[in-house]
Amino acid sequence: MQAEHLSPEATFSQLGLSLPPAPQPLGVYKPYLIDGKYLYVSGHGPVRDDKSLIIGRIGEDIDLEAGKLAARQVGLTILSTIKTNLGSLDRVKRVIKVLGMVNCTPDFERHPYIINGCSELFAQVWGEEHGIGVRSAVGMGSLPDNIPVEVEALFELV
Repeated sequence: MQAEHLSPEATFSQLGLSLPPAPQPLGVYKPYLIDGKYLYVSGHGPVRDDKSLIIGRIGEDIDLEAGKLAARQVGLTILSTIKTNLGSLDRVKRVIKVLGMVNCTPDFERHPYIINGCSELFAQVWGEEHGIGVRSAVGMGSLPDNIPVEVEALFELV
């Protein structure tokens, strides 16, 4: 949980995690859009520090824990887009909504557990009061490039 006196940037620094490079669009869309006090972030995948993607289907190629880590990596990728394009995580006041999509086998039922990987990261960075928003976690028959998780999010800006 974020200490009340630390900014999101300082809190992230204390976590000792690294941000992957912010991905560039591979289609016809913007990676983010600011409308007034809201920041909309397009669906992101799990980009590693070397720009490669985590690949695989949960329940087939990837187990539960690796799927949760992949969702955390998506969260780091979203943080990278925010920091790269807005200059600082401190520009975000709070998380409003997260939509997590899980590439999984038809019998897989633990979608919320997987997406917790991203949600727990946001709660660490912005604290429980501002880092936890409303959320949906759903299963998909496939995702682009066979990534295991895709997340889009809506934030309120300071």
